[in-house]
Amino acid sequence: MSSNLRATGDRIEELVSQLRGTLDPVTWRLVEEALALVTDLYGAGLAAAVRTLKSDGVAGPVLLDRLVEDELVASLLVLHGLHPRDLSERVEGALLSVRPYLGSHGGDVEVIELDEDAGVLRLRLLGSCDGCPGSTATLRHSVEQAVAEAAPEIVTIEVEGLEEPEPPPVPDQPVAIGRKPVAVT
Repeated sequence: MSSNLRATGDRIEELVSQLRGTLDPVTWRLVEEALALVTDLYGAGLAAAVRTLKSDGVAGPVLLDRLVEDELVASLLVLHGLHPRDLSERVEGALLSVRPYLGSHGGDVEVIELDEDAGVLRLRLLGSCDGCPGSTATLRHSVEQAVAEAAPEIVTIEVEGLEEPEPPPVPDQPVAIGRKPVAVT
């Protein structure tokens, strides 16, 4: 999902949260119902489009495959449970998209287990990514983002053997920040 799509999604959630907090319960229920109807309406339109494409001989499924390459279309199809690829295919596609980056550092990643019911993905870093001090950052900035965009149903990613960075040491004595006392002569 591009940053614009992510920003739009974040803004929608922010507006809905503000409305929920400021409207009286009756008005809020009306707003919720209106939002649900709009979502159901465009979801029904997407479902009709997907049905048409799937039933349209050879060209329809090919066109549907091309459409799911678009981040916006793919995310809407996931939202409405219409994505033609199952969860494991989308996870593998996400990992495939980051393999060139991991490979440029001599590493790779493999799926150990995918628990679809719990939304938990267990991964193993391979090659130079295994034990690399930058593995945590690599994982968080590339693998997790790619998986989150392709498979938002995944709520937890566990990585075998990944060492989390040590937290910074706590100083023995508090550090005073302020002006140095001026000597009085």
